[in-house]
Amino acid sequence: MAQSGQDFSMAEFLGAISETVRPSSARPIVVTAAELETLPAGQVHNPTTLSIAGKLPTATFEIFRQTIPPGLSSDMQRHHHETVHFVISGEGHSEVEDETCSWSAGDFVYTPPWTWHRHYNDSPEHPVEFLTIENSRLLGLLGVGRRQSAGLVTIKEARDRFREDTRQDHPRPQGPTAEENTP
Repeated sequence: MAQSGQDFSMAEFLGAISETVRPSSARPIVVTAAELETLPAGQVHNPTTLSIAGKLPTATFEIFRQTIPPGLSSDMQRHHHETVHFVISGEGHSEVEDETCSWSAGDFVYTPPWTWHRHYNDSPEHPVEFLTIENSRLLGLLGVGRRQSAGLVTIKEARDRFREDTRQDHPRPQGPTAEENTP
């Protein structure tokens, strides 16, 4: 059974779920917009605002509401976890390694693990709003989560800055450095 991609079948996936799985008692079921926790600017390292739905009892993934102000961008970063951004409002483009893709409200933007990437708001007047979902908690629980931020630079500058760590198949294990952040 395909786990993703064009050969994925929801019917096969649901049919493979064991009937012995017990419903979870984890709560709360709803976290309101007023309960989102805005991460301090010093932890974000770029002009975006990240508000986490931290009260949700998720064990393997995190959910954020991310805002990119008009004409600005996120930082150039890479991390071990996968990320999906759902574009709530606005339009812009993303650089993911050597690809540039445009997006607008209603689109999903996928960031594969350990790829340099940066998201841009192309509007000079309106913010971009994302619903950001990442499996960073799972990797953190397993002790293999890692994130690097190169700041507001190009992909070439990020690669040059982190030249010693360009092997994507075996990134060097270590704890956070001054260049790394863990929002």
